[in-house]
Amino acid sequence: MPDPTPPHVPGADERTDTAPVPPGGEAERLRRWRLVLGGDGADGTGVTLTGDDAHMDGALAKLYGAGDGGRSRPGRRGAGLGDSAPSVARWLGDIREYFPSPVVQVMQKDAIERLDLTRLLLEPELLDAVEPDIHLVGTLLSLNRVLPDRARESARAVVRALVRELEARLAERTRSAVGGALDRAARSARPRRPSEVDWDRTIRANLRHYRPDRGALVPQRLVGHARRGPAVRRDVVLCVDQSGSMAASVVYASVFGAVLASVRSVRTSLVAFDTSVVDLTARLHDPVELLFGTQLGGGTDINRALAYCQGLVTRPDDTVLVLVTDLYEGGVRDEMLRRAAALSGAGVQVIVLLALSDEGTPSYDHDNAAALAALGIPAFACTPDAFPDLMAAALERRDITSFAAPF
Repeated sequence: MPDPTPPHVPGADERTDTAPVPPGGEAERLRRWRLVLGGDGADGTGVTLTGDDAHMDGALAKLYGAGDGGRSRPGRRGAGLGDSAPSVARWLGDIREYFPSPVVQVMQKDAIERLDLTRLLLEPELLDAVEPDIHLVGTLLSLNRVLPDRARESARAVVRALVRELEARLAERTRSAVGGALDRAARSARPRRPSEVDWDRTIRANLRHYRPDRGALVPQRLVGHARRGPAVRRDVVLCVDQSGSMAASVVYASVFGAVLASVRSVRTSLVAFDTSVVDLTARLHDPVELLFGTQLGGGTDINRALAYCQGLVTRPDDTVLVLVTDLYEGGVRDEMLRRAAALSGAGVQVIVLLALSDEGTPSYDHDNAAALAALGIPAFACTPDAFPDLMAAALERRDITSFAAPF
């Protein structure tokens, strides 16, 4: 709302009969306040809504209403959408028609939380009407084991639509950043034969070593050509906490895992865990199948997950382990810290992401984060847009502390 200044509220002797209000000026401000306040008799606007405004108000009232056309206080259960999937589907169609996509996603999330629509998400009519978003997909994944057959394909269509959207946004940037990092790492290797020397880059890298007295450049470091071919240069292990609070992180990590798996010079593994561990590497070719292989909810045993990941490491100096978790350990804390220290000490680049999402500062175990930091293992949240650059820095073994914003 561009102008939050409260409107003039007429006194009892000033009140006139309500009537439709033409747009513009004070009338437009009153109209907006009427939509916000919900038409309760005490809202003081004196405005009657018609046309699309009335439909918008009706859609809002069904979600946020107090049962009598007015708005409820925050956290108070509203009038409801009716106890049937078709009525909810109609409501979802209305909000998609009258509100922009970001607002629709917020209203869907509020409807699931305020009106207990989780059960109705099992209905295909409802799933066909929703706007795919990260929160809705998280809810569907948490219902994965109880989805009836008639709703499963609709749920997959919702997840597939979001995955396509995320891949369009993030895949090319990730491949470009990772590919560039691997090429730069390959160039830094000492060439073994003259044919492997990149003379142009070698000369530029050693210009400061020019000797005027000899009229010659004395190279201190030879730069080799980037190695070509399918050889695996780095191993990446994504170890993802699938407890209920990590839903958005699970979705993003799965998409990034599938993208990294498409880079031939990176060997990518993806492990999901709660109190048990499941290796989903075989599903990396299809992020939708990968997501439906997760099971959101349950407890957390980071120690057990790290023990499994230790078994995947065959080249410590060429391995990056990204542990995505809020660090609320339900297993043996001291053993978890010992395993993390052992991995780091062996040469593995260990990074802990407290969240991989756009949701702001996450809730996490501060004591465990501090203990890992004392071991030289950074722990911080990361947005999906920053993840490609983070991976590039990790693959090049550059300092990544600049990514760790304070919490």
